[in-house]
Amino acid sequence: MNEPTIPARTEEILSAFFELSHDYLCIAGYDGYFRKVNPAFINLIGYTEQELLSFPICDLIYEPDRVRTAEIREGLKIGSPLLNFENRYVTKSGEIIWLTWTSIPEQSNGLVYAIAKNINHIKNQAEERNALIADLTSLNKELTHLSYTATHDLKSPVNNLISLFSLLDYSEIKNEDNLLYMDLLKQSTESLRDILNNYIDNIKEKNKSLVKPEKINLHEVVKDTLEPIKYLIKDTKTSFNINFSEVEFLNFNSFYLHSIFLNLVSNSIKYARSGVPPIISITSKKTPDSIQVIFGDNGLGFDMEKIGGRIFGLNETFHGHSESKGVGLYLVNDYMRALGGSVAVTSEVNKGSAFTLNFRH
Repeated sequence: MNEPTIPARTEEILSAFFELSHDYLCIAGYDGYFRKVNPAFINLIGYTEQELLSFPICDLIYEPDRVRTAEIREGLKIGSPLLNFENRYVTKSGEIIWLTWTSIPEQSNGLVYAIAKNINHIKNQAEERNALIADLTSLNKELTHLSYTATHDLKSPVNNLISLFSLLDYSEIKNEDNLLYMDLLKQSTESLRDILNNYIDNIKEKNKSLVKPEKINLHEVVKDTLEPIKYLIKDTKTSFNINFSEVEFLNFNSFYLHSIFLNLVSNSIKYARSGVPPIISITSKKTPDSIQVIFGDNGLGFDMEKIGGRIFGLNETFHGHSESKGVGLYLVNDYMRALGGSVAVTSEVNKGSAFTLNFRH
C-alpha cells in the first residue's frame, strides 16, 4: 500500500494559515525569546516583529504575573503541555490585555508552539459581576442594619413616654378636654410602640423567607458543582477524596450551598502549589452541636498569624494571584452566617488549608 504523499505546497499552505489566523500564533524558544509571531499577535501587542523577536518575552508580561508565568514555563521545558493558562500582557501603548494560552513544547528543538486568545471581555464581565455581588450584599447588610438601628433607637424614647404616662397623676388634671388629649396621646404612643415591634418582626421574617432551607443531597451538590469546571479539573490534574458516609443530607439553602462548594473547590485549584496537582478532600461529620462539612487541600495555604481575622473580609487578598478579588471567602462566610452557621479555617504555608463549615442540626 502506498504511503500518502505530502503536497508540494504544504509549506506554503501552512505559512498562509499562520499569517491569516485571527488567533495569536507564536513560536518561542526555551531561552524565553520569540522565534516567530503571526500578524494578529503583532497587531495586538503593537510592537514590530523585529522588536518582538529582540527582547525577552517576560518583558511583555504584566509584572504581577511574571513569577507565576516563569514557574509555569519551567513545566514546558520538561515536556508538559500547557492548557488554558491565563496571564496578562502589556501592549506598546500600555494597555493590559488578558490572554489564555495553549502551549505545546517540542524538546528536540527546544521550541514551544503556542496559541493565544484575547479574553479581556470575559475578565471584565467577571469583575463587574463580582463587584455587583459584593456591592449588593454590602448594601443589603447596611440597609438591614439601618432598619434595625433606626427601629431600636425609636423604641427607647417611645418606651420612655409610656413610662411617663404611668407616673402622671390624672386626678390633678381637672379639665376634661385635657384628660381626653392625654388619653389620646397615650394611645398614640402605645400604637407607635406596637408598629415598631411589628416592623422588626417583619424584617426578620422577610430575611428568613429570602433564604429558605431545604433538604439537600451532598453527593448531588458535589456533582453539580464539578460539572461546569470539569475541564479545569482535568487540565490541572485535580483529584478528589470525597466521603459523606457520616452525613449525606443537609437542611440548607441550595443556591448558597452550591456557591460555597464552588468557591472552595475553585480556590483550592487556583491556589495550588506550582508543579503539585491539587488534591481536594470533602468529608462530612456529625458532632453533638452541629453537622460539619470539611474541605481540605494541599495547596499554598495561608500564614494565619499574619492574616488573622481578615481571611473572610471583603476585598482581602493574600497570594497576589492575578484573579484574586477578595470576594469568594467573603461570600462563603456571609452565606453560612445567613442561616445560623459558621466557617472556620486552619492552614499552613505550602501545606494546604482546611475549611470547616458548621451547619445547625
